[in-house]
Amino acid sequence: MFNVLTYDNIPIDRLNWLPRERFSVAPDVPRPDAIILRSHDLHGAPIPETVLAVGRAGSGVNNIPVESLSKRGIPVFNAPGANSNAVKELTIAALFLASRNIVAAAHFVRDLQGDDATIQEQVEKEKKRFGGFELAGKKLGVVGLGAIGVQVANAALQLGMHVYGFDPLLTVEHALHLSPSVTTVNRLDDLLAKVEFVTLHVPLDNDTRRLVDAQRLARLDDGAVLINFSRAGVVDEAAVCTALQSGKLHAYVTDFATRAILDQPRAIVLPHLGASTAEAESNCVTSVTESVVEFLENGEIRNSVNFPKVTLPRGSGARLAIANENVPGIVSQVSTALAAADLNIENLLNKSRDNYAFTLVDLNTDVSAETLRLIRSIKGVLSARFIPRSAGFFD
Repeated sequence: MFNVLTYDNIPIDRLNWLPRERFSVAPDVPRPDAIILRSHDLHGAPIPETVLAVGRAGSGVNNIPVESLSKRGIPVFNAPGANSNAVKELTIAALFLASRNIVAAAHFVRDLQGDDATIQEQVEKEKKRFGGFELAGKKLGVVGLGAIGVQVANAALQLGMHVYGFDPLLTVEHALHLSPSVTTVNRLDDLLAKVEFVTLHVPLDNDTRRLVDAQRLARLDDGAVLINFSRAGVVDEAAVCTALQSGKLHAYVTDFATRAILDQPRAIVLPHLGASTAEAESNCVTSVTESVVEFLENGEIRNSVNFPKVTLPRGSGARLAIANENVPGIVSQVSTALAAADLNIENLLNKSRDNYAFTLVDLNTDVSAETLRLIRSIKGVLSARFIPRSAGFFD
């Protein structure tokens, strides 16, 4: 039986597909084997020693202490692409909100006083204040061509826009889904100099923090539109405020509210709605739960942000799952320990990613507690567990 601790009121009814004889899922389970959450902040929170995996029902993991968990050999899973359609649709909506002054116009009409004749007179008199422009023929720059960025780029083409994309880490998988009509650009500065709209779809990390700053905003034509549904920190907020005040930016559409941005009349601020659809929430919960369950039952890793992808078909016997630092000699020491215990290795797979590695070892029989203790004592091994052969959910 695996205990899965949930936060953020993750609907238990969306996890009814898990066999109850093997999984106990609740916000108050004791001695959890895994944690599944959305926005709950784990930084500084005690994480029980029993935890083997943490899964976020979303893409970003800023609310999870990834590095400290990595040092404990705990994979952190996310759900990349599960909310991509929801964010794509909101991004397309943002293009219209900004180009047609829809929010300001709606507020104007809502505040009108008087009878129908008076309202119609005011509408006709003031509507020119909210004149906008069409998207067809305009140039859009998509920064980040992952699951969301690719969908946004392709959808914008259907609106008649000319689309440019920038992503130095573009994967083959995402490139295959990107329309050949999208022009890829090798430098962000070059993209900004070409476009009238910019939409950001990148994770927040050391490379993307304040990615769009005053110098890069200066490369845009006056009256450009900036859309940020990534994270607040990927833009320099002070520079954005200055650009809004000067008219360098016609509008800034974002999902992240701060006092400084809310005080800007040209800003359109939403309450973090990017993935707030029933479909996206369900997809994210299902996706990350599948990854966590696969890891708990078979030791396999998919969609982890801190450990490599490791998948190995189960043999007829038991399995060892070992997380370790990416240093030489660990696999050979594990093999030596198994040989000393007269255990035959049926299959072995070792993969590394940056500072960490993960090893799956299939064996002809069970592993004793003493042998497992010996493997855990090897310098550089972060965690090791024995997974007996059983009828796993994904078998």
